[in-house]
Amino acid sequence: MKVKKTDGSDTILEINELSKWFPITNAWNRKTGDLKAIDGVSLAVNKGEILGVVGESGCGKSTLGKTIMGIHKPSSGSINFEGGEVAGLNPSQSRKLRKRLQYTYQDPGSSLDPRWKIGRSLDEPLKIHTDLSKEERFERVREILDAVNLPEMHLELYPHEISGGQQRRVGLARILTLHPSLVILDEPTSGLDVSVQATILKLFLDLKKKFDLTYIFISHDLSVVRMMCDRIAVMYLGKIVELGPTEAVFKSPRHPYTQSLLSAIPEIGGGRVTENFWLEGEPPDPSRLPSGCSFRTRCPFQTQQCALEQPTLVNRAGDRWDACIQSRKTFS
Repeated sequence: MKVKKTDGSDTILEINELSKWFPITNAWNRKTGDLKAIDGVSLAVNKGEILGVVGESGCGKSTLGKTIMGIHKPSSGSINFEGGEVAGLNPSQSRKLRKRLQYTYQDPGSSLDPRWKIGRSLDEPLKIHTDLSKEERFERVREILDAVNLPEMHLELYPHEISGGQQRRVGLARILTLHPSLVILDEPTSGLDVSVQATILKLFLDLKKKFDLTYIFISHDLSVVRMMCDRIAVMYLGKIVELGPTEAVFKSPRHPYTQSLLSAIPEIGGGRVTENFWLEGEPPDPSRLPSGCSFRTRCPFQTQQCALEQPTLVNRAGDRWDACIQSRKTFS
């Protein structure tokens, strides 16, 4: 199954039936099962868009980003980036292709070597991936540092000497030195004060325009996703359960899980987007998923058919997709 946008935009990334299963072992290091972190995800990202990926903690959204990037090796499926297959490449081939595909970590401070000054951290990717001279590398670092609104004096500082928001900017600067086309932003505003969040989000939009970037925006903050993203993919237990334009999904969510997530968003003046906030309990153990629909154990609309049939992501109308048997009856 291939999921594409229908507006004729160029597809920069296409993943098809992508899975990442982690083996579960016992005390004797014998495999006893698999934890299905990503299970058969198909998705297309179009050049210049911001695609939001949302869901509860443990739904697989960060694992999806890391598998696309190559931090995790996929168990099965394909990843096609800018016309080339990413999955299964050797390190040399992967290095050439992936400099155009970059990933920002949730904690930018932990991704910076504490023993290196900022200048060396920004210079290192250029030494590895380019043939630029020392002077050319320094000039590019200065250019990128200016683009993320940091003074040149920061090049002589260590990561612990700057704030969390400044560390986030350094992390962005480091990946932008390689002139990527697609950036995966993993919880890019987590741990930041609200005022700093607003500054960072504006910076994302400015950099997107300046460097012609495409973003995959992974976040649990639905209010930020609504403000930033063109489309939204909702994940539950390793699967995409709903996909569509952000405003359309927020105004008329079709999957019960999406409905419950959106109903939890508080509104100014009290109340919620919807008054029926019914999501209860914890998700099932991903190593022992229930039969049929994995959401049915928490869904008030489940029927006997939900236990017998595993729903797939289906195009209902135009650019709206969802994986719900009851939605199929309603919108077909």
